[in-house]
Amino acid sequence: MPRTVNQKLKILYLMKILLECTDEDHPLTMHQLIDELEARGVGAERKSVYDDLDALRLYGLDIQVSHGRIVGYYVADRIFELPELKLLVDAVQSSKFITYKKSTELIQKIESFASSSQARQLQRQVFVANRIKTMNESIYYTVDAIHAAINADKKIVFQYYEWDENKQKRLRHDGSSYLVSPWALTWDDDNYYMIAYDSASGKIKHYRVDKMLHISVSGDKREGQAAFRNFDMGVYSKKVFGMYGGRDEQVTLRCKNSMAGIIIDRFGHDVTMYKVDNEQFETTVRVEISPHFLTWLMNFGADVKMIKPQNVIDELKALAQTVLAQYGITGCDV
Repeated sequence: MPRTVNQKLKILYLMKILLECTDEDHPLTMHQLIDELEARGVGAERKSVYDDLDALRLYGLDIQVSHGRIVGYYVADRIFELPELKLLVDAVQSSKFITYKKSTELIQKIESFASSSQARQLQRQVFVANRIKTMNESIYYTVDAIHAAINADKKIVFQYYEWDENKQKRLRHDGSSYLVSPWALTWDDDNYYMIAYDSASGKIKHYRVDKMLHISVSGDKREGQAAFRNFDMGVYSKKVFGMYGGRDEQVTLRCKNSMAGIIIDRFGHDVTMYKVDNEQFETTVRVEISPHFLTWLMNFGADVKMIKPQNVIDELKALAQTVLAQYGITGCDV
């Protein structure tokens, strides 16, 4: 690029240098700023750089001066603070629905919001290689198509798959396409889900986004407005365990006091908890009865006991007996 053109871009190069190379612990002196500009083919004098620094401050860049043994300049306040960037990196690298390749790309983009020295701190906390990640690279286009359908008030068409014992994709419904009305996207149980209305069954259903294939926006108008009029995603996620659907039931649990934190974490701080005695409390909650919910209860052994309804208690007993039978333990042996 000709030097004269570079001169016109001097203030932009200066801003780039400050953003990429400086922070509170790594200021650059005026001499260093001039050298950095020279390395980019931009000649500069001290007075013109001072004027550019004032212009960048007026523009909104928080340029501070370190008054130590050596006077230096650095960007103090950025769009994201370093702890916030670390939080974003953690979220990306721990997300199962973001592929390894995309995780690496996103983290590199997140690093661009920090200085080079801060970016090295972010790199030291990145451990993506051995994480369990989805293999569906098209998930980003799927999410975009879902948002487009929601904004256009249209249904979507897609195929849905599961993995078979040979690690091969097997289309569900014998490969037939699904036609549903998308209403929301949610991140739950380390996966990304679409919440939609299925007109054929008249029910609200959810689908793993990374297991959706060949998605397209339909010309049909969405349905399910009445079902979603008072829909609360927070309530829905508390009722559905592992995003595994089932029938809606109200259950009463008797818990040891040590389980209070578990119950609050699962059902929210506003859950009602009645004291039974000095060692136990009871709570009544609405859940979707599914194997995931029943096995969740089993995790706590004698610390949590279902009190009612009896039909769900019977399902829990049947599931427990089925599991025990696999190990040669019959109901008579218990």
